[in-house]
Amino acid sequence: MHDPVIMQAAAALDAGQLVAFPTETVYGLGADAENPAAVASIYAAKGRPQDHPVIVHVAPGASLDYWTTGVPPEARQLADAFWPGPLTMILKRAPNIPDAVSGGQDTVGIRCPSHPVAIALLQAFKNGKGGVAAPSANKFGHVSPTTAQHVRDEFGDDPRLAAVLDGGQSEVGIESTIVDLSRLATHGPVLLRPGHISAEAIAAVIDQMPARPDTAAPRASGTLESHYAPHTPVAMQDTATLADTLARLAGAGRKVALIHYSAMPAVHAAVHLPATPEGFAHALYAALRAMDGTGADLILVEAPPQEGAWLGVNDRLRRAAHGSSGIVHGLINNTPAF
Repeated sequence: MHDPVIMQAAAALDAGQLVAFPTETVYGLGADAENPAAVASIYAAKGRPQDHPVIVHVAPGASLDYWTTGVPPEARQLADAFWPGPLTMILKRAPNIPDAVSGGQDTVGIRCPSHPVAIALLQAFKNGKGGVAAPSANKFGHVSPTTAQHVRDEFGDDPRLAAVLDGGQSEVGIESTIVDLSRLATHGPVLLRPGHISAEAIAAVIDQMPARPDTAAPRASGTLESHYAPHTPVAMQDTATLADTLARLAGAGRKVALIHYSAMPAVHAAVHLPATPEGFAHALYAALRAMDGTGADLILVEAPPQEGAWLGVNDRLRRAAHGSSGIVHGLINNTPAF
């Protein structure tokens, strides 16, 4: 990535335009976090609900105290341990930060990404003092992009998008871990979204295991029940029943796109993913996008193991498959699925 390209992208952000850029998790659709009109254009381009907050990305060494207020020592410990990296912290929003980035809440999500292109952009934008509000660079609720081409496929020639910076395929492949530290006195740390950095890894730093989300928890990116979904219905089945299901679907004349990690019979379309949580996560969104384009009646996913290391992957797949219950039975028996 040449410096002039980065400088042009930073200038576009400064002018209130949108820039898509790579992070180690997924590609983000970025705008100046302190420009409410620019942030509003993210929401418009994505078709994102106004009350669904975005994450502010900052350069290495950025001051947490500029963006947040009452920063607890736990936040500084986690930043020291995991930044730059795929961890987002929810903290109380500083009064000078517009509520456009927080969906009207008094909190803000903040992280420092580790992708070299993202870091270069953040260091160039406002001389490293700015923040880039950036949800994933896709239409709201769809599969997140892990390549620059995914972003182009999603937005085409949208005039609001000034640049798409290409940094190759995202290494992690699923969105950042989100931990709420805004209510430590009453609720302790709360894991709002699992990701590459586990609850155990967080606990090892702050000596407290994050709790599961509660009803009073702040709204956070990517935590709606239906999310990360391709256009084709998605269903998950465990390894033991999958081969029988595939045979029954074939007998009913159904086209199946299969995402699997074990040996399985041939189907209409398939992609074989690594049987490790890191390898599976890295390739998952690209696989969902590829299978979505095969004209299948159904994307069938071999359910991953349930161990903790697979928590982030299972979270994304559960949301992708939300609302598709009964689809397999319906396709086999030629009855309505819902």
